Amino acid sequence: MEVILKEDILTLGYKDDLVDVKEGYARNFLIPQGKAIFASASAKKILAENMKQRAHKIEQMKNDAQAIADKMEGTTLTIGAKTSSTGTIFGSVTNIQLAEELAKKGFEVDRKIIVIKDQVKEVGNYTATVKLHKEVSVEISFEVVAE
Repeated sequence: MEVILKEDILTLGYKDDLVDVKEGYARNFLIPQGKAIFASASAKKILAENMKQRAHKIEQMKNDAQAIADKMEGTTLTIGAKTSSTGTIFGSVTNIQLAEELAKKGFEVDRKIIVIKDQVKEVGNYTATVKLHKEVSVEISFEVVAE
């Protein structure tokens, strides 16, 4: 079933994307939650017209995201965590802590756009991806140290 997304969904797509999902997922979650609409012929025409009118604005948003990505490139973060004597963290480091550290460095980033590939449960060096725009993402490295 084809639907048009009304907001960004990390694992599915970005706002105004036309995606193909299973019928139950669309009818039971996406459409009732207001995250998507059914992609009828008229909805597709409206989407195409809106995209044509907003092309300049979308290009400006992409340029702004690229500027932030260029500033953020090469940024390294240090995250302190309580650890055991073997170097294992009590709990784990999440995107919330990364967003707080980025805010301290001057980058106001929503925690939902930060993706950590593996669970961080030990002291060491890791990388995370910040998806600023559908075409712009930046990798940041962070080090987890014992407090």
